[in-house]
Amino acid sequence: MTRVWDVPVHDSTRVRDARVAAEDAAALAGLDGPRTADAALVATELATNLLKHARGGQLLVEAVAAPGGRSEALLVQIVAVDHGPGMSDVPAALGDGFSTAGSLGAGLGTCRRLSDDFDLHSVPGRGTVALARIGHAAVSTDRHGPADASSPHSPATVRAGGVNIPFRGGDCSGDAWTCVRDGDLLTLMMADGLGHGPEAARASAAAVAEVRRSAHLPPAELLRRLDGALRGTRGAAIGVARLDLRAGRLRFAGIGNIGARLREGDSWRHLVSRPGIVGVHRPTTLPETEADWAADRLLVLHSDGLPSHWTPPADHRLLSADPALTAAVTVRDAGSSARPVRDDTAVAVLSPSPSDRP
Repeated sequence: MTRVWDVPVHDSTRVRDARVAAEDAAALAGLDGPRTADAALVATELATNLLKHARGGQLLVEAVAAPGGRSEALLVQIVAVDHGPGMSDVPAALGDGFSTAGSLGAGLGTCRRLSDDFDLHSVPGRGTVALARIGHAAVSTDRHGPADASSPHSPATVRAGGVNIPFRGGDCSGDAWTCVRDGDLLTLMMADGLGHGPEAARASAAAVAEVRRSAHLPPAELLRRLDGALRGTRGAAIGVARLDLRAGRLRFAGIGNIGARLREGDSWRHLVSRPGIVGVHRPTTLPETEADWAADRLLVLHSDGLPSHWTPPADHRLLSADPALTAAVTVRDAGSSARPVRDDTAVAVLSPSPSDRP
């Protein structure tokens, strides 16, 4: 099941909750003592920043698979989201020891240094989203930017990332996503278990497990395999995208209310799912949508917790950001601090690595 710690940070007592959430996620990820302490420090500093600079916000903590789909090793992902005043000088804020409000003195620079992956997006007047991932010391390869699914024999590199928010602060989310890499084929799957709570989470967890076994299958055939795997559960809406990096082709198929949008140049294209419920009622035919994949593409898969009329990210900085950061900004901008999500909400993003962009 997808365990997410959703910590609302609106007073100083919740800073401790943020630290404990990071420690619990680190235990789930199997981190050692020093890396657990790093995760706790990053969560504490990010929560403190929410109070000091934004009058509060939200901290999402989760144990996630390593980006790129090549490894099952888990990392602690911490996302701090606010609707505050934003930052006018992001490079200065990322400097080691930088502080404007008497916080711990660790600063965003130290958070960046302690993290395997760190990214930040801020717009004056709209707020800030900060992302950090902390993993096993032996897994750490790049402490200054997001990892990617690259291969010396692949013509392109690509990254996947996402966020998951349980409905009403629940312990587990009925939504789940996964990314699996098999040579030059990368499969991104989004599942929305019917309803909420543990039974919905069981359905989406069954989908994740089957995708990890059967990611070599094309989307339509994989959905048929998933339909059998989810029999006996509540069922789920599921969208599957498979990217052939060598051929530069994307294939998508979906069943149920899973949203999918593909950025092509300066426009966004809807990728349509068929009505039905995987594991309960599968359509007879499952057509696949195909599209070219290039350096200016961005794919967003989401559950129906995201409003149907959400606006795709327009800030070009997000097109080269860590995909989990882009996902978090998308969720933040689709709502407001006064209008929380109306369902379990998951967003996953697939994007080329910055080195592949024109």
